[in-house]
Amino acid sequence: MALLEIRNLSKKFGGFSALSGIDLDVHEGEVRGVIGPNGSGKSTLFNMISGVYAPEPGASIVFAGAQVAGLPSHEIARRGVARTFQMLRIFSGMSVIENMLVGHHALVPYGPAAAVVGSRGVWRQERRMRAEMMELLAFIGLADYAEMPAGEMSGGQRRLLALGRAMAARPKLLMLDEPGAGLSPANVDILIETVLALQKHFGLTVVIIEHILKLVMDTCGTVSVLDHGEKIAEGPPASIRENYRVIEAYLGKEMKDEDVRAYLRSA
Repeated sequence: MALLEIRNLSKKFGGFSALSGIDLDVHEGEVRGVIGPNGSGKSTLFNMISGVYAPEPGASIVFAGAQVAGLPSHEIARRGVARTFQMLRIFSGMSVIENMLVGHHALVPYGPAAAVVGSRGVWRQERRMRAEMMELLAFIGLADYAEMPAGEMSGGQRRLLALGRAMAARPKLLMLDEPGAGLSPANVDILIETVLALQKHFGLTVVIIEHILKLVMDTCGTVSVLDHGEKIAEGPPASIRENYRVIEAYLGKEMKDEDVRAYLRSA
């Protein structure tokens, strides 16, 4: 069953076509990779799914059986879509657990007035939320850093915090925009293990944009490839490794066939 169904998704900025007629089905429980060279439209795709940009007329984005194309970001998030960003947006002056609680804010069962009054029920809810966030931090390996200012964390820890903060919203669909950016190979391996553990434990559907082909090939069951705003290939990693058009998109058309295949198989 498709959790996310996209049809005829297009986006223009002035005279530039960032995406053109994209169709995409992401099935419940799937880990999907989206790859492509710089400027291929990957982040634009995420921005339209999450409501940052409105698509062109005639597009359809159906999530969990409901049309969400054109809805504001907060409403799409409320329905169960969470994402990370290519550029980390961690609140450096807040502690790790405070960052997590920010990610959980849409699920808070009381309003600002109740928080100011501070009733016994509010205190109970706050203790419950904090305990839930600590459990999630333990799952991703950051529980020992809960009270540390987020600005003092390493790059790898910040990537894990961004992942945990997205999970704090209890999403059905988790979208990760280049989660491995700037990480060492060892930290990429840790990230892969963490994403797969979260997906299995929480029954998530995951979509990953990534330039690190190893992360995508080792994590995703299906890979969709974009180039110049169009989908040029889709299938399991093994078939993508053998797709000449994919490697042309990354490295150009001046390579010998045997060199192309050797590159893909090394990813």
